[in-house]
Amino acid sequence: MSNPGLIVRRIIPFAVAIAIWLTPIPAGLTPAAWHLFAIFISAIIAVLDGAYPLLTSTMLAIAAVVFTGTLTPAKAFEGFSSSTVLLVVIAFMVAQAVVKSGLGRRISLFMVSLFGRSSLGLAYSIVITDALIAPAFPSNTARGGVLFPIVLSVSEGSGSRPDDEQGRRLGGYLMFCAMASLAISSALWMTATSANPIGVQIARDAGVHIDFAKWFITSSVPALCAIVALPWLVSKLFPPGVGDTPEAPRASREQLRKLGPLSRDEWVTAVVFVIMVIMWIFGEPLKINTTIVAFAGLGVLLALSVLTLKDVAQMGDTLATFLWLAVLFAMSGQLNQLGFMTWAGQLLASLMQGLSWPLLYVSLVAIYVFVHYMFVSQSAQVLALLSVFLTVGIKGGVPAPLMAFSLLFASSYFSVITPQGGSQNIIFVGAGYLKQAELYRLGLLTTIFYMLVFLTVGTAWILLVAK
Repeated sequence: MSNPGLIVRRIIPFAVAIAIWLTPIPAGLTPAAWHLFAIFISAIIAVLDGAYPLLTSTMLAIAAVVFTGTLTPAKAFEGFSSSTVLLVVIAFMVAQAVVKSGLGRRISLFMVSLFGRSSLGLAYSIVITDALIAPAFPSNTARGGVLFPIVLSVSEGSGSRPDDEQGRRLGGYLMFCAMASLAISSALWMTATSANPIGVQIARDAGVHIDFAKWFITSSVPALCAIVALPWLVSKLFPPGVGDTPEAPRASREQLRKLGPLSRDEWVTAVVFVIMVIMWIFGEPLKINTTIVAFAGLGVLLALSVLTLKDVAQMGDTLATFLWLAVLFAMSGQLNQLGFMTWAGQLLASLMQGLSWPLLYVSLVAIYVFVHYMFVSQSAQVLALLSVFLTVGIKGGVPAPLMAFSLLFASSYFSVITPQGGSQNIIFVGAGYLKQAELYRLGLLTTIFYMLVFLTVGTAWILLVAK
């Protein structure tokens, strides 16, 4: 605590909470709604300014809402019984089997062996691998953990080093392609990031019901267009400086040869994940609960010892995710129930009054995307803003499915806009191949490209298939 800057940053959230708490309550809001907002926004600010980690700020927040009588304990703890929260946490645990069994690494090496003859081919192998494994990974960070070692070994094997001004370009190109891929693959699959199920629940509260299959059908055309164009686009924005990489496929095949045939754990993991994805796709018509599919998958992996209780005990991040997600989910839901989201939506709507619904739609999506400059967590922004933007759009005449899907997809692809826009980015930023200025420039341009694809191709497709 000898750091004056840190002391100031830790004071700011409390000062904001007290200031909002003591401000006269706006007309149309109850004291409980206003006071809950004061605590909720201060918890978000504590994360944004680096005062406290997300887990710490949410633990302080839930204590504050109960001690002050803002919420009853029952209301404050509602998120811990949410099926959406449980889906995120259990699916995250199941995904560890892909890493532990070695299946993720094998898939990555196989893709490089097929497409790795050029820098563009290497980038496509990374992007395609990510898109294929994404539905089984409800965590961008976990997928980044699978992709990063492959990207790093390919870069170094091709002679690309961070300390070589010219030679670093191949590594920088591949690192950024991986970062940007994680953002767009999360928009492709409902289970590809923890923010998606949260957003689905918020959309359901607004009357838009989305299941795994409906998400994929609606996202497939715009997301796949973006995925196909991504390696080419980044090669123009940040030329890799290397055209052919003839040794990469050979090196990958050699590593695959050393791995030998699929192990028993890899086979089990592959079969379990295929069955889980099939059940998620057909879960709605068959009336199978999505969350219970994740529980069943985890149970099978534990029963067959692909994962052990020791593995589960070592997943400290999973428990942390469960705690902060449950708290923020409950607080966000209570803000909606107490009328704060409706009030905030009316305020935002009044500022955009008179706009035609197409212009309102584009404006809301653009604002929602660029606001992510202030956030370091996709989930935090979804919890804080998605309901407000969705409500404003629907009341302004935007078709509800169009507004919901566009905001949900944006909640994934905006994560690459800054180096800190998602925790998964840090894995690749830390390799040192790209400078901060390059990351911000590439992140902005790539995000704008994603947004244009989803506002053009995506809008037309959503209006066609989402009813």
